[in-house]
Amino acid sequence: MAKWNHKARKLCYISVPSQIISSISSSSLQSLIDSPKKSSRNSKFFSFFTSFRSSRLWFLTLFFVAFFGMLKFGFDFDVPFSPYPCQLNLPPLISNARSQSAHHNVQKDEVLGSTRLSLPLSSNVEADGGQVKDDDEGDKSEFWKQPDGLGYRPCLDFSRDYRKQTQGIVNNRRKYLMVVVSGGMNQQRNQIVDAVVIARILGATLVVPILQVNQIWDDESEFADIFDLEHFKSVLANDVRVVSALPSSHLTTKPVEGSPPLHVTPRWIRARYHRRLTREGVLLLRGLDSRLSKDIPSDLQKLRCKVAFHALRFARPLQELGDKIYERMRSKGPYLALHLRMEMDVWVRTGCSPGLGPEFDEIVQKERINRPELLTAKSNMTSEERKLAGLCPLNAVDVTRLLKGLGAPKNARIYWAGGQPLGGKEALLALIQEFPHFYSKHDLALPGELEPFSKKASLMAAIDYIVSEKSDVFMPSHGGNMGHMLQGQRAYEGHKKFITPNKRQMLPDFLNSSLPEAEFNRIIKELHRESLGQPELRKPGKDVTKYPAPECMCQDSRDRSHL
Repeated sequence: MAKWNHKARKLCYISVPSQIISSISSSSLQSLIDSPKKSSRNSKFFSFFTSFRSSRLWFLTLFFVAFFGMLKFGFDFDVPFSPYPCQLNLPPLISNARSQSAHHNVQKDEVLGSTRLSLPLSSNVEADGGQVKDDDEGDKSEFWKQPDGLGYRPCLDFSRDYRKQTQGIVNNRRKYLMVVVSGGMNQQRNQIVDAVVIARILGATLVVPILQVNQIWDDESEFADIFDLEHFKSVLANDVRVVSALPSSHLTTKPVEGSPPLHVTPRWIRARYHRRLTREGVLLLRGLDSRLSKDIPSDLQKLRCKVAFHALRFARPLQELGDKIYERMRSKGPYLALHLRMEMDVWVRTGCSPGLGPEFDEIVQKERINRPELLTAKSNMTSEERKLAGLCPLNAVDVTRLLKGLGAPKNARIYWAGGQPLGGKEALLALIQEFPHFYSKHDLALPGELEPFSKKASLMAAIDYIVSEKSDVFMPSHGGNMGHMLQGQRAYEGHKKFITPNKRQMLPDFLNSSLPEAEFNRIIKELHRESLGQPELRKPGKDVTKYPAPECMCQDSRDRSHL
């Protein structure tokens, strides 16, 4: 800061960037402080010269230098400052790995005497070679090209019969459906969707679903912690009446309990429960995962889409934080979201090897012995056989090779969604070293932002979902509920690019070390030419929330010839 005394003894200040201050010599600074006295007996020339050296004109000159300097630093996006004013929260998992491969990306900015550690979201310096690389070149890569949506758009036009039945259903006050949904956040979403449809089938009022405590993550989140309850009720007001709790008239009623078998039809639901529900007034259903058939009448399929893509909006605190993290990720251009399934329980359940060496294989095997209820894979196949059959999650090495084969630029910005991987930072090193712009919600959240949600896995998964859904490209390392829901939602919102790894066909090429890199890349691109999120019509037995066309999407007439 520099200051001078006005005639009225007022203090005025000029804020000058530290770069400019450091460029001024100490003698120049001293001359600013000890301003010379005016001389009244000099020639006009010397009078002008002396006045130029006066403190006011010096400070006027300094002001313009500072002003233009600030303009330069304000509009030059290549300056090595973090785009965010606060420190990024870098957990050891990422920051330790970056310390070797991208140490030069870390700057210390002295701001008012304090030191700030910042890691820019997009650096112009390559992590391994120290060479300048134009980010715009990577942003224009073919990798970011979106698939042709063929004119498909959301289209939820319910039939006249459906709309005619609505008034009687939403005005009903005698029949109530209660449901208990289980699993992780995305598995619960699927069950909530079907709970609404079953309530419509039975003409019942839906009590807000109860979320069963998750045994793996010990998560006690309730519906309103994850989803916007009032929005849920409002969007479905013309389909199903939703209440927060049973009315007092039904509190003492012993509910009819049930758990439907797999893939039941609406006719089965009515035949099994309608008469008993009408008599008793309350029906309690548990375990709705994949219980309702994927092939139901068109109006009910549209209702599934309405619940999944419109009614189930995240609670405001989650949505706001997810939007902030998205904006920070997107501020430097397009990005890829990866859903990495590399947690301990995933390797245990799938019967696969994490590919981290004998030590971790032994850890996984012991966990399978100690917790046999987690093992869902067929036991008559070895880990190697399962991987070659395309039944295992991709590890970091596999994902890295796949992305390189698909043409992902080295400076691609990647958002990593998922839980803590088995093996910690070592499990991610291959990805981080090849793609140094690699971030998670922990990297992008400001200090304290994640704290209200950090102890509940469902809430953390919701943040990942928001940032992943908004990404330019999304790719899961393994099939699962989050991948299925995002595939459907990205299709519904315009067929945004979604890469489905063709694991069964590509892994033999991964094992062929004699393939030249150019040939390997050609093969990988050819294998995935039709797996990039292009419109795909739902087939019998497939979920409409994964393949929303044609039941939930209409195609413009001028584009129909392209099918």
